[in-house]
Amino acid sequence: MQRILIKNGLIVTMNKDREILKADILIEDNKIKEIKENISVEADEVIDAEGKVVLPGFIQTHIHLTQTLFRGQADDLELLDWLKKKIWPLEGGHTEESNYISAKLGIAELIKCGTTSIIDMETVHHTDSAFEAIYETGFRAVAGKCMMDYGSEVPKTLMENAEDSIKESLRLLKKWHGKAGRIQYAFNPRFAVSCTEDLLLKVRDLAKEYDCLVHTHASENRGEIEFVEMDRGMRNILYLHKLGLTGEKVVLAHCIWLDDEEMKILADTGTKIAHCPSSNLKLASGIAKIPELLDMGANVSIGADGAPCNNNLDIFIEMRTAALIQKARLLSPTVMPAMKVLEMATINGAKAMCMEDKLGSIEEGKLADIIILNLNKLHNMPTEEVDIISQIVYSAKAEDVETTIVDGKILMKDRKLLTIDENSLKEDVNRIIKKQVSLI
Repeated sequence: MQRILIKNGLIVTMNKDREILKADILIEDNKIKEIKENISVEADEVIDAEGKVVLPGFIQTHIHLTQTLFRGQADDLELLDWLKKKIWPLEGGHTEESNYISAKLGIAELIKCGTTSIIDMETVHHTDSAFEAIYETGFRAVAGKCMMDYGSEVPKTLMENAEDSIKESLRLLKKWHGKAGRIQYAFNPRFAVSCTEDLLLKVRDLAKEYDCLVHTHASENRGEIEFVEMDRGMRNILYLHKLGLTGEKVVLAHCIWLDDEEMKILADTGTKIAHCPSSNLKLASGIAKIPELLDMGANVSIGADGAPCNNNLDIFIEMRTAALIQKARLLSPTVMPAMKVLEMATINGAKAMCMEDKLGSIEEGKLADIIILNLNKLHNMPTEEVDIISQIVYSAKAEDVETTIVDGKILMKDRKLLTIDENSLKEDVNRIIKKQVSLI
């Protein structure tokens, strides 16, 4: 039995009472065994968190690990041009090695910013290599291959037929779903623009049969909305709802251009919404009506999206941006308070993964996905007589994360990655990107 003891930390539990405690945490194997003051036991690792803040690991619910390698390759474009001119050709040029390195790069960045779980959409091919990176690094993810079988502008390197797409998805599911207790499979049709109705209906049925999430994009861009309305005869969310692709096991990224009826559908069906504020701003896609959706009872979580449209995977930037853009949009400083944003980055993310009984808060019996922040930095000062939640959301930075624990294993300690050789990774990234760019 492996034991980790975290001593003397200020614990932001994110439990149902949102308690903040000065206490110790005992981790046994992969679970939180005990939370109380002055725990005295033999432990394999003792971490002194005096003067530091202990949080549940952040959960990002819309990530493209497959795109991390393409950071800086597709700037200053709107969504559909961004896809057609840059991202689709780059994804189509992926090899097994390049997709593995891309995933590893993304995971390294996520660990260093305190993200412990993601919902990830890969590209069409070489998804095994991304799963290998997730497995080897000790990370937690719900992931799956991207599915694309429609569209005159989809490159041949990414186009597949529905039967082959389903066959490969099921192969991956059977190989990886449940692996190490950290990896889950999700069906990932890219969006209605690049998927036939036949494929979407098969995804709906298979997700129910295998009790898996469906993860897709929806209503991100006005051009996308117009295309779906012209091609399928109705607005995006109405179309997905008609097909049975709404509900508690469906995660929709973006959801910016919604009318009142669509917002009500998402709230009433329990469909999960992944908000990606920086990506939406950079691609000039728009600003989602997040406060209104939350007020309607919708579950909204946060994701950085992909590195080429952000250009980072930093949850601290996403939290701050998520709060600020709504205050400006609604001209009200009281909308999107810090606690609501922190909920989106923790417990709401766990709900999106359908794992709120296991993740998203620090409670006895839950999985030990925990981070430790050192806020004793100039950009956080003063640290006395301050609201700790506001400090985390508005002033803290990724560099403040000292320790990241996933499934009871320390993946980063004192800012040093323990399951990834950072210097070797950097060399591989720069070597591989030269090859990838030369192919398009």
